[in-house]
Amino acid sequence: MARILYTLAILALLPWAVLHLLWRALRQPQYLRHWNERFGIFGAAQATPTIWIHAVSVGETRAAQPLVAALRSRYPGHRILFSHMTPTGRQTSEAIFGDDVARCYLPYDTPWAVRRFLRHFRPEVGIIMETELWPNLIAACRSLDVPLLLVNARLSKKSARRYARFPDLTRAALGALRGITAIGADDAQRLQALGAGDVAIFGSLKFDIEPPADQLLLGEEFRARCGNRPVLLCASTREGEEALILDAWRGKAAGNTLLVLVPRHPQRFAAVAALAAAKGYKVCRRSENGAVSADMEVWVGDSMGEMFAYYKAADIAFVGGSLLDFGSQNLIEPCAIGTPVLIGPSTFNFRDAARAAQACGAAVSVANAEELAATATALLTDTVRRNAMSAAGKAFTAHHRGATQRNMALLEAFIPAGR
Repeated sequence: MARILYTLAILALLPWAVLHLLWRALRQPQYLRHWNERFGIFGAAQATPTIWIHAVSVGETRAAQPLVAALRSRYPGHRILFSHMTPTGRQTSEAIFGDDVARCYLPYDTPWAVRRFLRHFRPEVGIIMETELWPNLIAACRSLDVPLLLVNARLSKKSARRYARFPDLTRAALGALRGITAIGADDAQRLQALGAGDVAIFGSLKFDIEPPADQLLLGEEFRARCGNRPVLLCASTREGEEALILDAWRGKAAGNTLLVLVPRHPQRFAAVAALAAAKGYKVCRRSENGAVSADMEVWVGDSMGEMFAYYKAADIAFVGGSLLDFGSQNLIEPCAIGTPVLIGPSTFNFRDAARAAQACGAAVSVANAEELAATATALLTDTVRRNAMSAAGKAFTAHHRGATQRNMALLEAFIPAGR
């Protein structure tokens, strides 16, 4: 009965969903593309054996990198299919994987649309990255005998409370999954409190991501463009954070430090560049592909799929989404490169990693934008401390690797041998 009521609610919301797509398309025209897929309508089917990975957006797609590499090595005859919910997630898979994977949008969670999706692609196994529970999709996988696993699961207190509002629906969805692997003990406990059975604690796949060699080379090129000057990177910033940073940074740029802003969402690139200019900064953009002149104050990273390059080019990296209450973006990537990390107070998306990185000296927490500016300025003049933070970050990521191998051991039980 709970799923029937849920389905009726989904049907009632479909007109709003279409209007929402149109509204989002005003800022991001990519939302107008591939509408058919959102309703379970696809092109010609292929008979290739398929491993399906659902990665809702950017973070989940990037987290899947080591798993995709392991799957391609172990099952070279299989096609890997990514399903996404956002254009930025789709663009990220294009930037990272190119034509090596197939991709589509996951249909809205109506019974007939998700069944068309499953019958069209016929995946041998499905993998949901992190945590996104769609009751009709999960029920259809069970009905059509498609093993579906929740991998690299993380569940904040806030998300757990949201799922707990619908206990019967959530319990049924979790119970229909064929396996669940969690990042940490807190995530596993919250999932079990909602009705999950056994939850394996395998750690985070994000620790296994190797910085691509071409990105490291690009980072060196970025650094050369910036000249012989300190670089403070504010990475994956969210709406509202750039204004706070720009206001706090005014007058703090010791030694002609270059401030690099890389917004999380591409539809905000132009707005952030305009904001910096409106606040009196001299601004240039990555897309201009030129050298960053000595009098330039702010460089806006308006590109996709180059975050490792920005981290490589920086002396210090502030990880966005943590200054305001967004839960933080991924601080593991700069640690892996050895870039000293500053992080704000909101870290619920990377709670355990943030605590561990601070405990080992790889990251420093700042309470607000003013403290960010002051701490960055002090660090830029303290080479010894930056070197210590760099070494701590590399050791921190090396210590936590291994989640890919553990998840692969589980997945191999669901993919036919000899294929």
